[in-house]
Amino acid sequence: MPVTRFSAPNRRTRNPMTQQEFNDPLWRTILSGAQMLFVAFGALVLMPLITGLDPNVALFTAGLGTLLFQIVTGSQVPVFLASSFAFITPIILAKGQFGLAATMGGVMAAGFVYTFLGLAVKIKGTGFIDRLLPPVVIGPVIISIGLAMAPIAANMAMGKTGDGVVLIPYQTAMLISMPALLTTLIVAVFGKGIFRLVPIISGVLVGFALSFYFGVVDTKKIADAAWLALPHFTAPEFNWQAILFIVPVALAPAIEHIGGVIAVGSVTGRDYLKKPGLHRTLFGDGIATTAAGLFGGPP
Repeated sequence: MPVTRFSAPNRRTRNPMTQQEFNDPLWRTILSGAQMLFVAFGALVLMPLITGLDPNVALFTAGLGTLLFQIVTGSQVPVFLASSFAFITPIILAKGQFGLAATMGGVMAAGFVYTFLGLAVKIKGTGFIDRLLPPVVIGPVIISIGLAMAPIAANMAMGKTGDGVVLIPYQTAMLISMPALLTTLIVAVFGKGIFRLVPIISGVLVGFALSFYFGVVDTKKIADAAWLALPHFTAPEFNWQAILFIVPVALAPAIEHIGGVIAVGSVTGRDYLKKPGLHRTLFGDGIATTAAGLFGGPP
């Protein structure tokens, strides 16, 4: 039986997740889910801070979008939908030129592009995507998106904002960021048992403890915040210029989506492009992106 380019790797060669690991107790599932949230948290907070959107809305729409995605895919793909860095520059430029409401209308239209691709895959099959976006195209696009954010990550590790404004003295920042990074790497490589599951959480805890020790953590805003408050939602407006400005960018996140689904499948040993199907994952991501634009959150 021929194997397509999108098939998941052979179970015997990639050490995929076993059935026993899929049936882990609830506390392990919660712990793994918490780590997934921490992994996505950087994108959830960084994206709105860079683009000038509300981080609270970003958290809300990410949670809502993930739930919608899991409903569409039958909870078969273990992913959490965070913000895509590919939209950073278009959103910043569109906000300045057309306003936030019109930009959100463009984001909703970008979500419709995902759903259209999902319908196309449903009708034509994954071979349609294989011809349009072969792995030799998908790989470099994903690498480019990651490399584009590397300078921002480096600035933050050195105590600066994403655009280079100094927030923390360099020496203090390095005393916080480097131990946090080393902790993450050590736990990921040498961790046994439960610790093997939580390298990101371990790094976050070490970084937070050191930040607290060096007086970087400011709890005043937390103390002053209301116990209950609604995010500042923004209703979208549909401006054809804004839509045409943002919609073409949706192709890059769509490529990123396909690569992500393949990567998750390689870890779990399952071919999510066949079950639940790439058409469902694209459709679910499209609905999530449309919902983000509806409430004023980043896609």
